[in-house]
Parts: sequence; structure tokens; C-alpha cells
Amino acid sequence: MALPAPDPLAVRAASFQELTRLGVPLPPDTYPLVWEPGDTVELRPTGELEARAAILHVALERVFGMPPAEAEKWLDANALIPDVTEPEWAWIVDELGDRQSFVLHLDALAGICWVLGVIKTLDPLLTPPRLMESLPDLHGGETFTAWKARILAAPRDPTVVAAALDLHYCLDWSFQELERQGLPVPGELNANAIGQRRWALEWSSVFLGEFHDPPGGWEEVDLSV
Repeated sequence: MALPAPDPLAVRAASFQELTRLGVPLPPDTYPLVWEPGDTVELRPTGELEARAAILHVALERVFGMPPAEAEKWLDANALIPDVTEPEWAWIVDELGDRQSFVLHLDALAGICWVLGVIKTLDPLLTPPRLMESLPDLHGGETFTAWKARILAAPRDPTVVAAALDLHYCLDWSFQELERQGLPVPGELNANAIGQRRWALEWSSVFLGEFHDPPGGWEEVDLSV
């Protein structure tokens, strides 16, 4: 159910306060807001979030040696093939595409799992502990249905996810600025990891308002602004 989105100026002030605590550069005051006053926000359906997490996990397992036939069989048996994007399918089946981009999806996966309530924190300085333990045991034959029953997803309040999105939107700028200046990042994550988390949070959140387009597909998330 859509809820009134929080005050974007108050959320942005909180994001800037967190950036200051982390000691990273602040975006300019003209940096766009993610939503406008009066907008509403909701999350994508839980089933879509769970399916996206499972598919990202399969793509990541292919990076680390899962045979393509085994990956395809698991997706087919769990009726997830329709939710796989074309680039993901090309990677999973034929290993076509940028291997490193699928390695980076680990942080997108962390973002989705945080939205689902599967992991407790999404620390901008640290990789989440025990993330892989929270995902389907593909090699052990755990089904998508069994995994959902095991994790018992409890998606977060959409307004909390919106605030996390604004923070990562600002962090994305900050980390890229650090890299541009050749300065060290404050923790374990680099700009690519922050961008992946932002990708997951943007896809998970659905804003309704005058300036928002209908929610698009996973590959349609625009991280250029």
C-alpha cells in the first residue's frame, strides 16, 4: 500500500548529516531530490523482490563456477525464467557479458535483502556479514518456495526504504567524487558497490507523483543522474 513519502527536505538534511559523519564530500545544494512533497511511496510486491534476489544470486553463483545447465534447471524448476532479464540470461546460459558487472551485483543483492528484512543493516562502510547464508542453497537443492519459507521476508516500511535510497543517492555522488579526486573511501565499499545498492533501492521503491514515470524493469533503472 502506498504511503505518503516523507518530507524530502528533512530526509536530505539527514542524508547530509550522515555524509558529514562519514567524512565524505557533500553533493551541491542543487543536487536533485529523489521525490517531491506530496508524493507517495510503496515497495514492489514481495514476490517480485524475492524473485529478483534469487535471480541475482543465481547470476552471482555462475560467476563462481555454478554450471550453466544447473543454473538454468534451478530457474526453470522454480518458474523464475520469465523474470530473468536478457543480459542476465545471456550470462547465465552462455557466459556472455561483463563478468565484473555480475560480481558487483553482490551489493545489489545486499540492497534487495535489506529491503526484504532478510539482513538487518545496510552499512555504507561494510559488506553485510553472512549474506550468502540468507540466500537459497542452490547446490543443496533448496527450492524457491522452501527458501521463502525459511527467510520469512518482512519488507521494511516504504518510507524507511525511501530514506535509505536518498542516502545512497547522495553517497553515490560522494564516492564518485572521492574517486575523481584520488582520495580513499572511508570503509570497505567503493563507488561501484554504493551504486549497486542504489540500483537495488531505486528498483525496489515505487514513487507516485507528478514527476514519476511508471516503475520500469531492472535493467531500466537510470543511475546517470
